[in-house]
Amino acid sequence: MSAVANPATVAECLRVGAGFSQGDRNWIAEQFATLDARLAGFHADATELEVSVKDRNARGQKVTLECWVAGRQKIVTTSAEEDLHAALNDVRDDLRRRLNDAKTRQEPRHNKHLREIDQPEGAPSQAAERADAETA
Repeated sequence: MSAVANPATVAECLRVGAGFSQGDRNWIAEQFATLDARLAGFHADATELEVSVKDRNARGQKVTLECWVAGRQKIVTTSAEEDLHAALNDVRDDLRRRLNDAKTRQEPRHNKHLREIDQPEGAPSQAAERADAETA
């Protein structure tokens, strides 16, 4: 995977929606910071995240995290956890899983010929790059 010129980060792409104030944004961004590694493959100007909460701090509160990446379907994750921090962790982890799943579906993993067809001579394979990225 080539390096993205302006990689997306939570700090750059996160908006707070209903139920949250701008004052909540920094601690939410800190809690979502582990998404940065997954978002880095997308351009910051083509990526948006929005977190909102309905009935905050009440029984039955619902946290929603939406992710828009240009050229892909919108991903929506929700949590009904009663503890706000637990709900935020829940939607964050679900989004990371779904972004990983979407990436896996787009890669021609099971067809070695398709994986290497676009590789220039001497270029490392996607598998090698993936292994390097996972150990970094």
